[in-house]
This record gives sequence, C-alpha cells and structure tokens, in this order.
Amino acid sequence: MGLEAYVNTLGQYCQKHFGQRLQKLTIDAGFDCPNRDGSLGVGGCTFCNVQSFSHEHGTQASISEQLAKGKQNPKRGAKRYLAYFQAYTSTYDELQVLKRKYQEAIHSGMVDGLCIGTRPDCVADSVLDLLQDYQNQGYEIWLELGLQTSNNKTLKRINRGHDFAAYADTLKRAQGRNIKVCCHLILGLPGETLADYRQSLDDILRLGVDGIKLHPLHIVEGSTMAKAWRAGRLETMTLDEYTDAAVDLIRRTPAQVVFHRVTAYAKPPMLLAPDWAGFRWPGNNMIVEKLRKLGPQGSALNDPELKFDSSQIAAFDALNHGAHSVVSVK
Repeated sequence: MGLEAYVNTLGQYCQKHFGQRLQKLTIDAGFDCPNRDGSLGVGGCTFCNVQSFSHEHGTQASISEQLAKGKQNPKRGAKRYLAYFQAYTSTYDELQVLKRKYQEAIHSGMVDGLCIGTRPDCVADSVLDLLQDYQNQGYEIWLELGLQTSNNKTLKRINRGHDFAAYADTLKRAQGRNIKVCCHLILGLPGETLADYRQSLDDILRLGVDGIKLHPLHIVEGSTMAKAWRAGRLETMTLDEYTDAAVDLIRRTPAQVVFHRVTAYAKPPMLLAPDWAGFRWPGNNMIVEKLRKLGPQGSALNDPELKFDSSQIAAFDALNHGAHSVVSVK
C-alpha cells in the first residue's frame, strides 16, 4: 500500500472534491523576494540559492506556455490541473501585476484553480480579496505560506526576515475570507530538534491549518548554508532521522488536515546534501513503511502530551473536507 493508505493526501482531497486527481503544474512567473532585493535584506534565507536570480529569471516562457508544457507529462493520468505559482514570493508585486499573471493562468482554460506560494509577510489584504474573488467564482484556491518553523530564534538565525506573528496575522486574515492555507515546515534547520518540530506543528494546529508540506533541509549550491556545510559546521539529517521526525508529526496531525507533501527531493549538482534527498522515492517509501508499523495520520492524538479532548478527536476523524478547518489544541 502507498502513502494514501496512511496519510490524507492532496490527491485524496481532490478525488473527494473533484471526482479525480488534480495535478499541480509548477510556474515561474518571474517574481522577486523582499529578502533579496534589499526591501528586507539581501542574500535571501541562508538555505536559499543566492545565485539563482540569473538573467534568465523573469524571461522564461509565458505562464500559458509553461502550463501547456506541464500538461505534456501528466502524472497518474491526470486530466485536470492546478496552477502552482511556486518560484520565489508569488504575492510580491503590484496588485495589477499579480492579477494579470494569475488571470493568465485562469483564462488559459487549463486549470481549475491556483496554488500561491509566498512568504507570510508579503500578503496584503488586496491580494487576499483577489484570491477570495477567484474562489467565489468556483476556482480551487490554496495559499501556501512558507513558515518553515515557528521558532523565532531559528527564523532570525536563517535570515528569514519575519517572525511567527507575521504568519499568525496572515493566517487570520486568510481564514476571515475562508481561503485555505497550506503551511510549509522544514525539518533539520540548524539547532532544531524533534521538540522544535513538534512545537512548530502544535503552533500551527493551534491557530488552524488546512494543509501542511514537510520538507527536509537541503543544502544547495550558492547558499550561505553551503559554505557552513563545506566548512564542516553544519550537518544534515540522515534518512532515518528525517523519516522518524516526519512520521512523528504526521501521526500527531488530525486526519482532516491535508498533506500536500511529506518529503522532497532535489537534483545534483544543485543539491549538495543530504545525498538521499537526490532521489524521489526513498524518503516516501520509508515514511510509508513506518506509518504501517506505528499507525496512520492522527493515530497519536491520544498521546496525553497533545492534550486533545474527545470532541476534537471525533471532529478530526470525521474528515470533513468540505468545511474550512480550524483545528484547536488546548
């Protein structure tokens, strides 16, 4: 059995809502980042490839062309799609520019909705109003917020440029418009342990979250972390360590929360470490095997450390995807 036997995946969510899977088609719309252009800082987050803003960025194929190319390689026979604005900060521009780019995807006739990847500190009310308008028209909308960790000390250490309060503020404003939010968390950030990962999960569950993406820390060429790694000052997680941590968080996550991803991979030579993250399936397969032995998503909710009450557990088990999920932790 695969991941969907143990985890509430995005594929299952789409099957329930659309009667079939929706494939994400990744788009680079030429957006910048305030942590690189001098607005907040320069050099980006310490895990980011600071060399990736080449002359080619922003001069790539049009959004429609990128969508058409992505459709040429359908996954699992997908026939319907979501436009995933993934590259850099996809809400960081003037509203009219954002509207033009989002609408190019919408008006292409190729997608059923948008997934917008961005930073928690770069989402204006006007942008949320625009996304709400698309949602009211019947399009599937996900706002993907790159939190990475709720630990403010770690956020400062990795030069993130925002704190957890920025995430909480944007989340609250998105929830006020019933816009679904997917929170990105990185496991393996310098100085963090399983206790930190658990705290980040508890913090986002306490505020309410619809989706989660888990990601192992990648050391990539051109990043500040790459220098520390080469100097022997930074270690990355082993596959066993990542699997243990990811499974722990999945089992602590209520069943109604949608996992968009439980691991990630990158390709050499851009990827420097860990070696296992250069391959697509090892992490996924080990997570599945461990969940099979320990229990699926939500199976650790009776752990007294989590302090969920019986009514909350019953609500989680209902798998009510149709409602905007607000999961509380006492």
